[in-house]
Amino acid sequence: MNAPARVDATLLDDYERYLGTRPAHTRNAYLRDVATLKTLAGEAPLAGLSPADLRRFLATLHGRGISGRSLARMLSGWRAFFRFAVDRDRSFKDDPCGGLKAPKAQRRLPSALSPDEAVQLVAIEGDDALVLRDRALLELAYSSGLRVAELSGMNLSMLDLVSGEVRVWGKGSKERIVPVGAPARAALEAWIARRISLPVRDAEALFLSRTGRRLGPRAIQQRLAAWAVKRGLRRHVHPHMLRHSFASHLLQSSGDLRAVQELLGHASIASTQVYAHLDFQHLAKVYDEAHPRAKKGPLGKAPKSAK
Repeated sequence: MNAPARVDATLLDDYERYLGTRPAHTRNAYLRDVATLKTLAGEAPLAGLSPADLRRFLATLHGRGISGRSLARMLSGWRAFFRFAVDRDRSFKDDPCGGLKAPKAQRRLPSALSPDEAVQLVAIEGDDALVLRDRALLELAYSSGLRVAELSGMNLSMLDLVSGEVRVWGKGSKERIVPVGAPARAALEAWIARRISLPVRDAEALFLSRTGRRLGPRAIQQRLAAWAVKRGLRRHVHPHMLRHSFASHLLQSSGDLRAVQELLGHASIASTQVYAHLDFQHLAKVYDEAHPRAKKGPLGKAPKSAK
């Protein structure tokens, strides 16, 4: 192994140790990103890469069919690595990612359930302990718009059923307090009363597995997908879809984008504005179905606009 290769190998080992305290999914994603970068660089030392090289790498990946959204995420991973490298290794003079942008991604609106579908999903019946747990889980997810990691990390102490509030630690360890609706409160009370029937191994966790351990994000995803099938929903349902549904239904009813931003825990209202597009889709559908001038003509075509 030549000297530049040894330097790169040492740096990559240091970077992996540096990421050791990050959540596993974040650490693995960053390591995949830098592995892709190393593959694209070939024999070239990482310290010698230029903005032109990285621009060429992005073009190569885009030509292989990688979406703009995926490339933007990968570029973020490269930036994280080069920031680390510039701080740790004098051979890195500058961050070659500076000023680079990934190809523009096509905007995709998040998929949401209709209000009827959401109610159909969460209205689970049964008195088995795990059924009560799942109903409480789904009711809380839809009632308060929580992320799957927030649901998994929820402790009993974060919940105040008297005041109807839940304290959430979201991204960046930012705290927010979110209301809990009456159906969710009732479902949570029923679950908490039966929670002690399980072999509790995590006394703090709100949602427990059959073995008494904290219910993890993957298990929550699996339970939600299984219930969607049982409840007759003909599409894949994931936890973030319930969060999207919470946001879009609330916005349709209130029109208060700023309030939805606060409830979702978005740092920027730009992240919340996507739900305004969902709301417009709802309004456009109502308009098309109800307005006399929007109805289709005898040949199945919408009337032409007056000039």
